[in-house]
Amino acid sequence: MIRGRIRRGEGESAETSADQVIEIDAGELSNVFAVPTWLRNAGLGAWFLVGIAILLLALVWLASLTEVIVVPVIVASIVGAVGSPLVSKMNGHGLPRGIGAILVMLLLILIGAGCAVMVVNGIVREVPEISRDLNQATDDLSQFLTDQGIDKEQVEKAKEGAKEGATSSIGTLLSGLLSGIAGISSAFFFLAMVLLSSFFMLKDGPSIRGWAERASSLPPQVARIVSGRMIASLRGYFAGVTIVAAFGAVVVMIGALIIGVPLVGTIGAVTFIAGYVPYLGAWTAGIFTVLLAYGSGGTDAAIGMAVVQLLANGILQQMVQPFAMGSTLGIHPLAVLVVTIAGGALFGSIGLIIAAPLVAAAAGVVTDLKSAEEKSEDRSAGNEGPGVEPTAAPT
Repeated sequence: MIRGRIRRGEGESAETSADQVIEIDAGELSNVFAVPTWLRNAGLGAWFLVGIAILLLALVWLASLTEVIVVPVIVASIVGAVGSPLVSKMNGHGLPRGIGAILVMLLLILIGAGCAVMVVNGIVREVPEISRDLNQATDDLSQFLTDQGIDKEQVEKAKEGAKEGATSSIGTLLSGLLSGIAGISSAFFFLAMVLLSSFFMLKDGPSIRGWAERASSLPPQVARIVSGRMIASLRGYFAGVTIVAAFGAVVVMIGALIIGVPLVGTIGAVTFIAGYVPYLGAWTAGIFTVLLAYGSGGTDAAIGMAVVQLLANGILQQMVQPFAMGSTLGIHPLAVLVVTIAGGALFGSIGLIIAAPLVAAAAGVVTDLKSAEEKSEDRSAGNEGPGVEPTAAPT
């Protein structure tokens, strides 16, 4: 309690002012000088955002230091989430999970090796033709510019620069591809880690999931919902992407056969693999196939393949994607594009592939937790609602 006396003014007698004593509770003064609630909440929110940003930066920095270990484990987790149902089905028919995991791994190795051989073979075979046709195109363009009255000397300089740039860019593409593969000092360790981690994820997936749920320090129901949604999102996403990528590859291969472009298998393999990278992969595959068509059939074939690519990765893909993926992602396409680019900028090629399904999984986890909370509130109020179960299929 704070006590005070009002100062006597002029014309007031001492007797009158003697009783003017003020007593104020300290808690009342705290309300006068308190920070507004909205400002306090804004400050807390800002500090939360700063903390989250620092945590993310620390995780990115830590992942960059342990990239050789983190990336194989992430790849193995994807393989385990997608391939575990097949192993479980074989186990249900009496085949041990270890043998089933080995069979799935062999299948993936054969598919990957076949695609790699076709892609590299197609690039090596068509580079001379592409370089020759690009040079021919620069000659035609320089002749056209000369006919339009542009100085011939300037046209020749531009033509020589374009030829050198085209030849060097193709050579740089090949050398960059080869040096990128050979430049990984721990390539064998990387591949061994991927294969070994994938094998254990396929073989011991259910037990690893149970251990992760117990180690998360979350309530059992919440941990089950989180892990279930993550697995369901990864499976649904990659299953849908596989269907869409296979459809696009078939359409592009049919178009290549009709136009008469060689290396149809290579074109299909590139289109299929690139389909796993949202949006950006389609453009990469399109440039590759148009260059192959240009090297083999000239401008007309290149234009034809460009139209086929636009149809396969545009109109037709938008028609098939809702049926193949359904509500797997549940986020806006613009958000998918932004998240994909951000994932690639932060984590490289693996970020391009897993950014969208992980964000979709996080959004699904929030939705499931809200549903579980509403269910709990209904129960506490005596109104039993429908249960909320984890969305993942059994592993």
